[in-house]
Amino acid sequence: MSDAPTPPHGPAPEPQPAFDPARFHPAPLDGRGHLVETGRFAQPIPLEASLEDFLGSLPDFLGVQNLRALAQAISQAPRTLWGLGGHVVKVGLGPLLCDLAARGHAQGFVLNGAAAIHDTEVALQGSTSEDVGGGLFEGTYGTADETGRLFGVAAERAVRAGIGFGTALGRTLLERNPPNAKLSVLCHAATHDIPVTIHVAVGTDTVHMHPACDGAALGAATHADFLRLAGLVEGLDGGAYVNVGSAVILPEVFLKAVAMVHNAWANEGRAGEQLAITTGNLDMLRHYRPRVNVLQRPAAKGYDIAGQHEYVLPLLRAHILQAAQAQA
Repeated sequence: MSDAPTPPHGPAPEPQPAFDPARFHPAPLDGRGHLVETGRFAQPIPLEASLEDFLGSLPDFLGVQNLRALAQAISQAPRTLWGLGGHVVKVGLGPLLCDLAARGHAQGFVLNGAAAIHDTEVALQGSTSEDVGGGLFEGTYGTADETGRLFGVAAERAVRAGIGFGTALGRTLLERNPPNAKLSVLCHAATHDIPVTIHVAVGTDTVHMHPACDGAALGAATHADFLRLAGLVEGLDGGAYVNVGSAVILPEVFLKAVAMVHNAWANEGRAGEQLAITTGNLDMLRHYRPRVNVLQRPAAKGYDIAGQHEYVLPLLRAHILQAAQAQA
């Protein structure tokens, strides 16, 4: 009798023979379908070329296609709302957003707290964005008195007058006659009666540390703006919503506003109706909430565009103006 153990699964299988390449049948290159053609390649243009020449010279693939498609949708939209995170304002893009509003391509702005802070400081001071690491342990981070005091006044005004946080802050700021009002989204909106809503989570912004911050007023003011946003979203059928640089708060707020509208419709005999909104998301990184809560769940069509705001938004603006001119 052998003492060798019995293999648990029987004898070892025969080795698998190598695949015979003679069984593979090549096909002619010119008979294959292709996703890339040279007619869509980038074209070098001279330095003296026009902006239209430059836009036409871009390669017609992927990100450029998304930019062009989103720009086309915005140029044709009866209403476009722009959701703004803090970074898009503090890198100097406020004037471009004001210009889009002046040209009829922005009928409302949706801001998180950081965007409102940076825009306010730009208007008041011509500068913004402090060194967090440098001031955190020195006790100086987030201590700007003028900013915190103005936000406190605006929140109380919003509650007292029933006008919402964005409107109250814009009017309060404009009444200070800030030297850089022309660079401010809040001031431009207040001057031209363009809706602005501000959406904050208590404790997320430096102004919440200021003694002038009243949590009850802050909550009531931003809640009023949430309800205002839901009203704006209900009027966005056939329009566009563009989220620029907000990874969490604004995508969540936008989704809930869409949900409120459809809940009301479902209980008012309009079950099955759905807002047709084209959405876009512009950011340096791709995040879960903008992808799902802006581009996928609520959108008829969504465009995801990744890149630095400093050059992506100017490019988008140029494409919007080009598309609008072609329709004129």
